[in-house]
Amino acid sequence: MGKIEDRITELGLVLPPPLTPPAGTRLPFHSVHVVGELAYVAGHGPQAADGSIARPLGRVGAEVSPEQAYEAARLTGLAILASLSRAVGDLDRIAAWGRVFGMVNVAPGFDRMPDVINGFSDLLTEVFGHEVGGHARSAVGLAALPFGIPVEIEATVHLGD
Repeated sequence: MGKIEDRITELGLVLPPPLTPPAGTRLPFHSVHVVGELAYVAGHGPQAADGSIARPLGRVGAEVSPEQAYEAARLTGLAILASLSRAVGDLDRIAAWGRVFGMVNVAPGFDRMPDVINGFSDLLTEVFGHEVGGHARSAVGLAALPFGIPVEIEATVHLGD
């Protein structure tokens, strides 16, 4: 186990297995596409420990509270780390987090998207520290996200040896 996997264990966190999409859903793309020293991470949502889509579902500010959405962003981070681990073999290969794009399924009038996506950013800092875990970021609100998930996040990661 590498130092990042050790840190994940130390924090009491668990990386989920690959996503189990809803019945009848086709996902004809890679969760992580590595090109040279860059890993492009496709949009991920929150996953439960069994690989299913985590609950609650719905719009933040209506069916989902901001606190629940913050936790959903953390779960999304764990799903992304799991996909990266499967794609690159060792999370210690992550040299830097470049850009993070956070999307929040919002009810009309909800405008605290940065607070929600902080769940993801806080997780990266806890796991990787400020130097490697620091990143540029956007947090936007959308009228809907796939399968009713409250949060979807994509990223670009810089890899080292």
